Amino acid sequence: MIQSQVKLQQGATDAETREQAAALVDRCLADPANEHDIAMVRKQLGRFPRGMVAVGARCVCGRPLAVVTRPELDDGIPFPTTCYLTSPEAVKAISHVEANGVMREYNELLNADDAVHEAYERAHALYLAFRHELATRLGDSEEHIAGTSAGGMPTRVKCLHALLAQTLVMGSGANPIGDMALERVRSEFSPTVCRCTTQIED
Repeated sequence: MIQSQVKLQQGATDAETREQAAALVDRCLADPANEHDIAMVRKQLGRFPRGMVAVGARCVCGRPLAVVTRPELDDGIPFPTTCYLTSPEAVKAISHVEANGVMREYNELLNADDAVHEAYERAHALYLAFRHELATRLGDSEEHIAGTSAGGMPTRVKCLHALLAQTLVMGSGANPIGDMALERVRSEFSPTVCRCTTQIED
């Protein structure tokens, strides 16, 4: 059985969650995506990063690891995955974890450990509050994605890419499964050790 290594924040109120979300949005929007960031993420993904408003997490070298995407794309399409993993190294590392069947273990942990389950529900609430704050500031509609976060939250683990992205953007303690996934891939990927290979011409 997997043991949680994260510090679980107990008793967070709705007001505290909204305050935390607002502070996170403040931090992200204080450094909006520039042309170099967009070019780098385009190279990472192999396509233009639609709806990208900021780099939510960077490698120690400065390259983007995960981006913040607006809740509604320019053509009106709703986009629930607000924290989006872009680093090829992170994607590759977490894909290895998924391929090894670890999501089943994490789902078992959610069912067996009340503290982890409660923290996972709080991660879902924080994700929604973060997206709502972002939508409010950008004038985006959340009508078609209301109540939907990412990664299978709040009841199951469905996509470790999304959960790792939340941990990278929002920090340790934001998502217990994302935190555990990050610890699990440290030998392949870490935001504090540059293993980036993506290059763009200056």
